[in-house]
Amino acid sequence: MRKLLFVAGMLVAAAAAWAQAFTSTPLTVGQTAPPFELAGSDGKTYSLKQFEGKEAVVLAWFPKAHTRGCTEECKSLGEQAEVLRGYKVALFAISVDKPEDNRTFAENLNLPYPILSDPTRETARAYGVLKGLPVAARHTIYIGKDGKVLLVDDAIKTATAAQDMLRHFQQLGIEKK
Repeated sequence: MRKLLFVAGMLVAAAAAWAQAFTSTPLTVGQTAPPFELAGSDGKTYSLKQFEGKEAVVLAWFPKAHTRGCTEECKSLGEQAEVLRGYKVALFAISVDKPEDNRTFAENLNLPYPILSDPTRETARAYGVLKGLPVAARHTIYIGKDGKVLLVDDAIKTATAAQDMLRHFQQLGIEKK
């Protein structure tokens, strides 16, 4: 019985440690967005700082490359890329997948925007998109030119991601080019 209780206690402790390792505090509107420097599917490295004062940044977090919902979301954004490019916005899809996985995913979908890779999950944790799983939750985070969070959208509809994003650009007063 003591061994059973010990094993049960160890399992509870392991589950708690797992959840804590893959859980983070969500960002709030007005908060300064955490800095990042991540590899893009196009072979370039991107940082939040490089866009400061120039254009807004949108990070469309998705759980896993090559899955149905993520494919649908990324395709939606790709199909509306010309309209989205009409705004002063640096648009990135982003996941905790390895760079090579995101590169092949972007190539397979012929995406006109880069997918950023955060395999260490440090940026995902800082952005509050870890919800107890080892993948990012589907959130789109809008960051102003001043580096402040404008909106954290956690109600993403994969099929209409681009139309919803355009609506948010207009509601947030993001400048057109």
